[in-house]
Amino acid sequence: MSATASGDATHSANVTHVANVPLQAPLDGPQSWGTDLAFQGDHAFVGNYDGFSVFDVSDPAKPAVVSRVLCPGEQNDVSVSGNLLFLSVDSPRGGPECGAGPGGTDGRGGWEGIRIFDVADKAHPRFVSAVRTDCGSHTHTLVPGKDGDRVYLYVSSPGPEPQSATCPAPHNKISVVEVPTADPAGARVVSEPVLSEGGGEDGLGGCHDITAYPEKNLAAAACYGDGILLDISDRVRPKVLQHVRDEENFSIWHSATFNNDATKVVFGDELGGGASATCDAGTPKNHGADAVYDLTEDRTLSLRGYFKIPRGQKPDENCVAHNGSLLPVPGKDIMVQAWYQGGVSIWDFTDSDNPREIGFFERDRVEGLGGSWSAYYYNGHIYSSDITRGLDVLRIDDPLTDPAKKVTTEELNAQTQVSYPR
Repeated sequence: MSATASGDATHSANVTHVANVPLQAPLDGPQSWGTDLAFQGDHAFVGNYDGFSVFDVSDPAKPAVVSRVLCPGEQNDVSVSGNLLFLSVDSPRGGPECGAGPGGTDGRGGWEGIRIFDVADKAHPRFVSAVRTDCGSHTHTLVPGKDGDRVYLYVSSPGPEPQSATCPAPHNKISVVEVPTADPAGARVVSEPVLSEGGGEDGLGGCHDITAYPEKNLAAAACYGDGILLDISDRVRPKVLQHVRDEENFSIWHSATFNNDATKVVFGDELGGGASATCDAGTPKNHGADAVYDLTEDRTLSLRGYFKIPRGQKPDENCVAHNGSLLPVPGKDIMVQAWYQGGVSIWDFTDSDNPREIGFFERDRVEGLGGSWSAYYYNGHIYSSDITRGLDVLRIDDPLTDPAKKVTTEELNAQTQVSYPR
């Protein structure tokens, strides 16, 4: 694949760097790291360890800042539904309000969980409610209710943490938060299903990311030591269908993505937790990679192949498989994915046994933690949340992916998949 250099970046010939919006005050401190993304209409919502930003992306070449909200709380992964925005907080705070400092004096080690904002006025988001969850919320997945008047959040977090008042052993569950959309102040935890093994003093439990496909009543959970397939017909009581393991190649089961037909699941391994250099020549190609599983009609997962970016990275560049989403290309299985300092990769897994990269965008090395945290396709463009460099907008022009440009959607939370035209 031919590569082109422009500015501080290298990219394949079929990828164009359309725009960049750097981090800006008040979200530009030494650890104001960019995190996850969500989309609605002409707007992109970008999480940040110190809060979140709202962008007008009606012209993707000129993203305009609508608002920046200072609301510290690691790691502030974000989702949106209607007029509500949800943030995940996985570090104890003095309280749920944005002005609360670290830690707590409530005798329970501080507050952590889900913050809820009203974003009907996107220039002035308004904090309206919060829900404490056991062990906090490292990330969450939005699952629409079947009656349309409520949504559910599947809250994930690792644990237990030694000597922790907020995350004691055992911890091998998720929290299900029910949010009445007309009364978000009434949000509450309605169940705490146990999905994974472990979670005792000597082992990590809980889950990392969960991706739901509500139309199929399915979800795939990446739960550190396991990949788990779930039946979510009952939104409050998800049922485990299958555990899969890959102890030879996988270290931290991090995330999952279904293909459009829900006949495949891509699980990603975040070897090194995102801070290590696992894309260098010394790391095997199946480690810190993606695994492609076929999903049969009887809802059974079967391992087929692996994918890892083919571009070797330097031994001091943090790089591993991270957050991505499908491109809506009829008849093909193609996704875009963030790889931290490995950049943004567009890859084809239509052939489950032989996935291949078809495009990429990669910035020059930075000192310390950096690179693309999340990269998602939305209405003709790829949006990448770079940890230290802000929001990047990319475009891929390729006969293989061009059909995706005909598909538009009004809302995208990447961990809440919706079906595209076939």
